Amino acid sequence: MSLEEILSRPAVCLALLGILVMTVGLMCVRRDKMSTTVLVQTSLLLALAVVLEQLRIFHMPQGGSITVGSMVPLLLIGYRFGVGTGMLAGFVYGMINMIQDPFILHPVQVLFDYPLPFMAMGLAGLSRQYLYLGTGLAFLARFCCHFISGVVFFGSYAPEGMSPVWYSLVANATYLVPEMLICCVILKVLPVKKITEQAIMSHM
Repeated sequence: MSLEEILSRPAVCLALLGILVMTVGLMCVRRDKMSTTVLVQTSLLLALAVVLEQLRIFHMPQGGSITVGSMVPLLLIGYRFGVGTGMLAGFVYGMINMIQDPFILHPVQVLFDYPLPFMAMGLAGLSRQYLYLGTGLAFLARFCCHFISGVVFFGSYAPEGMSPVWYSLVANATYLVPEMLICCVILKVLPVKKITEQAIMSHM
């Protein structure tokens, strides 16, 4: 199924629009500010995430990659600007990723493999004082999205005798766990806490 066929389906387009509206609504409820400075910095971090995504250490046959920390910029957006902005950035990144590297089997699978898992990176903003907790939460939420997609839509790829649940668990953990560890190492090196504290103070 091609990307053009997916986007030509009204149900998929409405679902994507609904997710976008809900995310913007969350930003309004949480009063996340989208100033010119926030927009510019978010755009730069998004561009960096797209570039880092191309630097792949390993690429799974059915999608998913271990990169040199492509999720770090999305995590930083969540930490610096809050959950709403982080999820909006994740939505945009997910759509870019879908255009650049599509692996589409079903219209509903699009939601669970592209916008939703990358929006989950914004959940790191729920734990701005505890970076590793926020990173773990974000990756766990992303894993859940890919896991559901793996069980429902990629179960047929499981080796004979292996359950789709176990197959999805192993396949997604194979690249998401190393990706999370790489991100944690990079976050350890970066002065993230100082940057985050400055962002929190500027929003008060």
